[in-house]
Amino acid sequence: MTHTFDPVNLSKVKTYPLSKRKSKVQADHFATSWKKGSRFKDFLDSLPDILAGSDIRAVISAIAAAFRSQKTVILAMGAHVIKVGLNPVIIDLMERGIVKAVAMNGAGIIHDFEIAMTGQTSEDVEEAVKDGSFGMARETGAFLSKAIKKGGRKSLGLGEAVGQSFIENDLPFTDKSILATGARLNIPVTVHIAIGTDIIHNHPDFDAKEAGGASHKDYRIFASMVALLEGGVYLNVGSAVVLPEVFLKAVTLVRNLGTHLENFTAVNMDFIRQYRPVTNVIGRPTLGGGKGFNLVGHHEIMVPLIAAGVIEELNEM
Repeated sequence: MTHTFDPVNLSKVKTYPLSKRKSKVQADHFATSWKKGSRFKDFLDSLPDILAGSDIRAVISAIAAAFRSQKTVILAMGAHVIKVGLNPVIIDLMERGIVKAVAMNGAGIIHDFEIAMTGQTSEDVEEAVKDGSFGMARETGAFLSKAIKKGGRKSLGLGEAVGQSFIENDLPFTDKSILATGARLNIPVTVHIAIGTDIIHNHPDFDAKEAGGASHKDYRIFASMVALLEGGVYLNVGSAVVLPEVFLKAVTLVRNLGTHLENFTAVNMDFIRQYRPVTNVIGRPTLGGGKGFNLVGHHEIMVPLIAAGVIEELNEM
């Protein structure tokens, strides 16, 4: 049995001249081919002025403009940033005065410590979790627990306490440590913990009371930096939950206290697009003004690209 419906007659469809249509992509937005021996800036200029090609240049320009205007640039980062080898890039941005503050989650101090002490980090979790040895490296738990307790006695924030301990103990790879760099340069490196998420929480020397108090002080320090973000840039690199939540709370706190915070650039960078950072970093905080960008890609490629772009743009001054 065949159906009884006739095909739609297309003879009376209304059309219009292509020249009258607004098109989102034009030939002068296209990429340009690479010429051997060109400069890095030429590479950036060669990218298509479309989607992420436009966005990465806008982010670079926003960071460079914030630096020129002596505005605040805050880098919030998950520990994966350390594990893909980006400490030297972050440290360079801190030393140049481009990054004014760094925020990390609790895992950040673990991987930063292991790099500072041994020059290596990141165990094979799949193998170690089978026999319960995952996260049980003695030195990691003992050193960080001692640093946290000492910081508590001095009423220091968690990041400052740990960073100072790296320097005081002259760890072999201190020059590769973000926390030690913050302590050396007097740049806030704040640490925002969630109890139960980090391996040192399973160690017998860990003092949750001291760690929680020190992390809360870091939150208040972080909020004081967020209060300076007007005209600046906030980057969330590789934190899917903790730091986006911390940032949103800090934004509402400083606004509650009377800070004018409307015009800033918020950037999220991660391997995949995720709800919380897109919403709590680049969505909600910029509703009253400012701009938000979401850049998807590998940290080990995207972060050096942006850092190099900023340095090249500033060197043109």
